[in-house]
Amino acid sequence: MRATLMYGAGDVRIENVPDSVIALPTDAVVRVTAACICGSDLWPYGQMPAGSGPARMGHEFIGVVEETGSEVTSVRRGDLVVSPWVFSDGTCEYCQEGLTTSCVHGGLWGYGPHEGAQAEAIRVPYADGTLVKLPVAADSALIPSLLTLSDVFGTGHHAAVRGGVTAGSSVTVIGDGAVGLLAVLAAKRLGAQEILLMGRHQARTDLGREFGATEVIAARGDEGVEGVRELTGGQGTSVVIEAVGSRSAYDQAVGAVRNGGTISRVGVPQYEEAPIGLGSLFFRNVRLTGGAAPTRAYINELMPAVLDGSINPGKVFDVSTDLDGVAAGYRQMADRTSLKVLVRP
Repeated sequence: MRATLMYGAGDVRIENVPDSVIALPTDAVVRVTAACICGSDLWPYGQMPAGSGPARMGHEFIGVVEETGSEVTSVRRGDLVVSPWVFSDGTCEYCQEGLTTSCVHGGLWGYGPHEGAQAEAIRVPYADGTLVKLPVAADSALIPSLLTLSDVFGTGHHAAVRGGVTAGSSVTVIGDGAVGLLAVLAAKRLGAQEILLMGRHQARTDLGREFGATEVIAARGDEGVEGVRELTGGQGTSVVIEAVGSRSAYDQAVGAVRNGGTISRVGVPQYEEAPIGLGSLFFRNVRLTGGAAPTRAYINELMPAVLDGSINPGKVFDVSTDLDGVAAGYRQMADRTSLKVLVRP
């Protein structure tokens, strides 16, 4: 079968790999019908040292179950399923708490021996705890939106929930990538009254307005923070969602949050040190939260609004390709000529 491998920064290849097979009785093999390139994939695409690969790529997918292990009971051959961006057993204490990203037996697609989803098929460990059956056909027009439940919409929702967004909240979202835009949609869905989107790409911020942003701030850094404060009577917003992962975005969040407010980080951090001390967070009583989104815990909650058409998070996909176009898709996203690439193997 064919799959996507990254050999180093800017070096993405489609190659033949061994077919996915059942290795354990809790496994399933899924034929991938829809996958995508994630903004987090762009970090290794820009920085991965040459010679450290190859790494299997892709952690978001929908597909058809081709085979199941003898202990799998929740799905069967022919079912269309969506997978969260990490697999989990569904039974450990963390999974029972809804924190599937901390599953004691879980893992991340493409890391170590685990296969990636930008491929024709994938072996799914702990199929019962990981996969969610979808009540639509593989060619449904809802597939792009359902695919966002795997990661980006679930992550945007996680950011809003951890940030404490409720009816009437004031929210700043930093970043106009897919996660940032879907954090806007999630905040709107939870009842936020004021949503300030910090982004500079008009096609993206226009979509952000469609999703619910009430204002767009194109400036960055201190100028961007001043823009937030001008719109909020000098105080900042009660919730700031940081959906980029850079230190500069974190600094903007610290500047934009209201005293007593919350910073919710879901952009994959590309730094280990940042201000959390007396003047930055402590004396201001600012909470710092967020983290890796346990999207498996959110899929069943978010799916009904996708199925009934009341929300359309799949609008973040602006390019569609087959496996042969994946390398070009990485370049387009890295060059900011594409927001998010849908892959149909």
